[in-house]
Amino acid sequence: MTLNRDFFVALFFLVLVTVIYAATYSLPEPMFGQLASWTWPRIILIPLGFLSLVLMVQSQTSGEEAATIASFTGWLKDNVKPFICFLLFFGFLYLMPVLGMLLGGLLYVFLTLCVLGGWSPRQLGLHAGISAVFVIGMWAIFSLALGVVLPEGTLLRVY
Repeated sequence: MTLNRDFFVALFFLVLVTVIYAATYSLPEPMFGQLASWTWPRIILIPLGFLSLVLMVQSQTSGEEAATIASFTGWLKDNVKPFICFLLFFGFLYLMPVLGMLLGGLLYVFLTLCVLGGWSPRQLGLHAGISAVFVIGMWAIFSLALGVVLPEGTLLRVY
């Protein structure tokens, strides 16, 4: 049995899922025959726990040895894209009052896809199309179909 990085990630998520699942029992009971407040968290947590178990099993059956990290700067250089994605997300949250959900979401998804997928002209068009379809689609579903009021920002007044 080898304890590699995937094993510890899976263990972390199993503990997290267990703690959050246990916390769903303290959620208040619904009134007037509504859907219980613990329904959606449990629907998400059960597959996440199952996938964590799958990752734990795969980490033990793969023949790969754990990679050694030569230095902190080498590790940071190998993992710079996740940090950029986190910075983009925090920028999205910071700019939400100005850009709103629609414009901010378009910009965030487009930039994240470009960081992860590349900056060639063909990819820029593909990323713009994906961003437009999914962000505008989700915005339309939530705001028009479900009646959820999303942040609109000061640049674009939608409502």
